[in-house]
Amino acid sequence: MSKPDQATPWVNELVQFLRSQPGVSAVRLDPDAHKISIATVGPVDVTALEAKLAATIAAVEARLAARTPGPTPAGYSLRQDGSATVIGRESPATAENLWLWREMEWPEIKAEPTAAEQEWRTLATLAAICGGFGIIGVLTQHFGPPLPWLAHVLYAVALVAGAWDAVIDTREQLAKGRIDIHFLMLAVAIGAVFIGAWGEAVLLLFLFSAAGAMEEYALDRTQREVGALLKTAPKRALLVLPDGTEREVGVEELLVGQRVRVKPGEAFAADGTVLVGKSATDESTLTGEATPVEKGPGDPVFSGTINIWGALDFEVMRLPAESTLRKIIRLIQTAQKLKAPSERFTDKFGTGYTYAVIGGSFAMFLVWWLGFNLPPFTNTPEVRSAFYRAMTLMVVASPCALVLSIPSAILAAIAWGARHGVLFRGGGAIEKLADVNVVALDKTGTLTTGELTVVGYESFPPGRETEVMELAYALEAKSEHPLARAIVRDARARGVRLTDVAEFRNMAGSGVSGRFGSAQALLGRRELLEEGPLAQWAEKLPPASAELAEIWVVGKDVLGRVLLRDQIRAESRGVLAELKRLGIHTVMLTGDRRLAAEAVARQLGLAEVRANLTPEQKVEAIIDLKRAGGHRQVAMVGDGVNDAPCLAAADVGVAMGARGSDAALEQAEVILMHDRIENFLAAHRLSRRARTVIRQNLTISLGVVIVMVIATAFGAVPLAVGVAAHEGSTLVVCLNSLRLLFGKNR
Repeated sequence: MSKPDQATPWVNELVQFLRSQPGVSAVRLDPDAHKISIATVGPVDVTALEAKLAATIAAVEARLAARTPGPTPAGYSLRQDGSATVIGRESPATAENLWLWREMEWPEIKAEPTAAEQEWRTLATLAAICGGFGIIGVLTQHFGPPLPWLAHVLYAVALVAGAWDAVIDTREQLAKGRIDIHFLMLAVAIGAVFIGAWGEAVLLLFLFSAAGAMEEYALDRTQREVGALLKTAPKRALLVLPDGTEREVGVEELLVGQRVRVKPGEAFAADGTVLVGKSATDESTLTGEATPVEKGPGDPVFSGTINIWGALDFEVMRLPAESTLRKIIRLIQTAQKLKAPSERFTDKFGTGYTYAVIGGSFAMFLVWWLGFNLPPFTNTPEVRSAFYRAMTLMVVASPCALVLSIPSAILAAIAWGARHGVLFRGGGAIEKLADVNVVALDKTGTLTTGELTVVGYESFPPGRETEVMELAYALEAKSEHPLARAIVRDARARGVRLTDVAEFRNMAGSGVSGRFGSAQALLGRRELLEEGPLAQWAEKLPPASAELAEIWVVGKDVLGRVLLRDQIRAESRGVLAELKRLGIHTVMLTGDRRLAAEAVARQLGLAEVRANLTPEQKVEAIIDLKRAGGHRQVAMVGDGVNDAPCLAAADVGVAMGARGSDAALEQAEVILMHDRIENFLAAHRLSRRARTVIRQNLTISLGVVIVMVIATAFGAVPLAVGVAAHEGSTLVVCLNSLRLLFGKNR
């Protein structure tokens, strides 16, 4: 038998728990479901056990992911019970029958802090130390015993804490041959100490470190909003094998076409289509919509969304790595690395500005000293030295708030959008969308659902519509075409009986055929009739209405057709009306027939329609819209491969996320998840709010710099006042940007 130390560490931890608790016979753990049970014989103190077991689980939870626990210590056994692992004392089966299983609460383990969270907590702690020792130093200097050295020691501790992060950053920048704002702050603090202004130096570093903590806190909140998506990604899936048995596998093992079972409360491991069962799903992680979405056979489900109440079996349609959730995560990660044009400008501006501030402060020192005959370093109650004024000028002119003005707002906007079904591919998309005054929209899959529904059946001559319906159902029941799904769904809803079809054959591009008894039947486009023996008679058949599609059915002495319509999105009319209210011109660009496009446009209240367009003509239409009169910024909303070129040609490309083709998603700068056209309004409002916040931030930061530089140049501004104005504006900018993260943009 193996020695105890040969087992996996978490197994040893649980064995030690069993050894210390003679009343406990076994422990059953299911880390994925967060369930834990203990087996006891006779009465036990459950409360005491819960506390001790919670401590044990807390110690080993991070290691429970190991699926190969290794050998168990002598006297103990380990086995799998479904997805759970049972560790217990070795005992005969008769003894195990006496075990009383008690389910207990899985202990809540506090997650390890992220790098950003750790950063802002560290900065906040250092700022608190700096501020605390600084206050004690002030009290000691003015009200304590006559020991000047004691106040200086307290100030020194405060300065070390406040300068810690600035020193680290400055050292890294100097190694690259650059200097930045941190260098400025250190230079001013050292200069203040040099002229005896210890209190002002501490105040400067306290506010600077506090502002840094606030900046990191804003970044952490942004990352946590986005990181919540990652937590929804499931790690395991319940695979249904061909013989009906179940097997738990890692999501990375799933293949397209496999059948997966999802129980209530569990997350979908991949994108797919429901095969069996009825339920509702929580899709708020993808769309921001809290209302559950009903699901039944044929409905799509998405990775990371939660199955609420019913068990469902679904067929995997995309590999987990290609799922909607993974696309979202990749898009967000890309977006956070892409900077807006104005953000790139401030990055370049910041370094040059820092050198200008240092040079300008040195020049003013010489002017005050040599030009105005101010004492170079000695301060008196009546006159501030030239060096003191130069240090104050360096502080008030530093571009901390300016550099933070744009990226803080952009990151907050990206995070809000990600949590509410709107993905921005970088800050540039946010800035450009705010200026859009023309919106071009594709029809199918954008203004309409892209899913055809049956609106009626016709027979020629009339009276045999039921037979047409039964023939269509029987032939399409074995087809995978989108039109077939619509016909099958409608027939099932009407309770139509299903007839067996022999010799079923798919005629690519034309339709399907099959045999009913001795009679052959066909289903397909009008061309099936026009090219056969019924050609002359087919010419006299009435065409379908412009907004309808038709599928013809030909059987033994039966002729008829199924009429289908692409359903207009319920939200499309409201979205277009709101865009019109905002003064934004809307136009439909579609490759569909003009009559069909105009019929949809009339229902939606769209004034301009351009139909029968090829992908190349769509691009020409976008260019024409951009050139037509005045300064026009054009956004294009689409979902198909044929929309990808015009998405790239538009000032802002917007793709429908769930139905959107990979080509469209790659070209788009804004993604509307789960095909929610109303999210375009949310994206537009968010971009306009972000633009407003950026302008406010720039006004605040530049305004404070200009006012304080003028005041310092023409008057003796106390260093403490300059510090408070500079760092105060930085804090205000960060807090103003956070309004985007917590505000409502719908």
